[in-house]
Amino acid sequence: MLYELFSLLSGSIKAFAVFEYITLRAMLACATAMAIGLFFGPKVIRKLTELKIGQAVRTYGPQEHLVKNGTPTMGGVLILIAIGISTLLWADLSNRFVWVVLLVTMGFGAIGWIDDYRKVVYRNPEGMSSREKFFWQALVGLVAAIYLSFAVSVPANAELWPLFKDWVLSGFTMPLPSRADLIVPFFKNVSYPLGVFGFAALTWMVIVGASNAVNLTDGLDGLAIMPTVMVGAALGIFAYVVGRVDYSAYLLFPYIPGASEMMVLCAALGGAGLAFLWFNAYPAQVFMGDVGALALGGMLGTIAVITRQEIVFFIMGGVFVVETLSVMIQVMWFKYTKKRYGEGRRILRMAPLHHHFEVGGWKETQVVVRFWIITIMLVLVGLSTLKLR
Repeated sequence: MLYELFSLLSGSIKAFAVFEYITLRAMLACATAMAIGLFFGPKVIRKLTELKIGQAVRTYGPQEHLVKNGTPTMGGVLILIAIGISTLLWADLSNRFVWVVLLVTMGFGAIGWIDDYRKVVYRNPEGMSSREKFFWQALVGLVAAIYLSFAVSVPANAELWPLFKDWVLSGFTMPLPSRADLIVPFFKNVSYPLGVFGFAALTWMVIVGASNAVNLTDGLDGLAIMPTVMVGAALGIFAYVVGRVDYSAYLLFPYIPGASEMMVLCAALGGAGLAFLWFNAYPAQVFMGDVGALALGGMLGTIAVITRQEIVFFIMGGVFVVETLSVMIQVMWFKYTKKRYGEGRRILRMAPLHHHFEVGGWKETQVVVRFWIITIMLVLVGLSTLKLR
C-alpha cells in the first residue's frame, strides 16, 4: 500500500522515487516486521497465557521436555501477522507472485491453526489426524503447483490463458519455455525440461515437503526459526538475481519477470523470524506451533519454485531434509523389523534427529546452535552456486 502511494507521489515529488528500489523496500519490510513482532510479542504471549493456549507435550518424547508443558503455543500467528502487514505495506501488490506466496503461506497457516486449536481445546497432543492434515496440505499445494506451472513460464498473467490453451490443443504434450526447466547447480548449461506435469509434480512436492519438514524440525527452542530465516534470506538474494535481466543474464540464470519482488517477502520473513526468536530462544516463552511451522515451510518452498532454485533449496535446507528423512527411516525400519522379527527396532535413539542427539547426551542449546552452524555452512554452499558454475 505504501509502495503504491509513494509511486503516485513520485510523479510530483522526486524524492519518493527512491521507494522504487526493491533493496530499500526489502530493508523497510524487514524492519517493519521486526518492529511488529517485538512490540506485539509480549502482548500476544500474555493473551495466549490468559486463554490457556499452552503446548501439550507428547509423553513419548524426551522426559526433559515435560517441563515445557503449558508453554504458550500458536505464536506463529505473530509471525504471520508481521509478514502479512509488512508485505502489504512495502511490496508491489500488482505482482502476481506476491499473492501466490501470501495465499500459500496463509493457507498452510490456517491448516496449522486448526491443528493447534484442536490440540489446545481437546488437549490432544496429536491434533488433526495425519490423513486430514495431509489432504488439506495437498489441496493447497496442488492449486499453487498448477498455477505456477504456467505463471513461471510467462512474463504476465495476460499470457497464462493462451499458454494453457496451446498446451491443451497440443494434446498435453507441449513443452514449457526453458525458464521453467529444472536447474542443476554448479553447471553452466545443465537443466532438464519438466513439462507441465513434471513441473506441477515437482512444485507440489517442494511446497508440501518443505511445509512438513519445517514442522518436524520445530521441536526445540529456536531450532526451526533461525534456519528458516537464513534460508529465506538466501532465497531473497536468488530472487533479486533471477528477477533482473542484467544479473540473471550475467550469472546464467533464467530471467523470471516479477520474481525480484520475492526479496521483499523474504526480508519480511527475516524480520518477523528474528523478532519471534527473541521470545522463542531457550528457555522459550512461546512456541510457534503448527500455524507457524507449516506456513513458513510452505512459504519457503513456494519462493524456491518461483526463483527456480529447488535443488539449491534442498541443499540450503539440509537440516530440514535430514530431520524429515530421520523420521521416515525410523518409521519404515520399525515397521519392517516388527513384521519380520515380531518386534519393532529403531535405528536412532529417537526421531526426529534432534531428539536422537538429546537422548545421546547433548544439551538442548548445543543441538540448536550446532544445527544453526550447519545451516550457515549449507546456505553458503547454496549461495556459492551463484558464481561457481
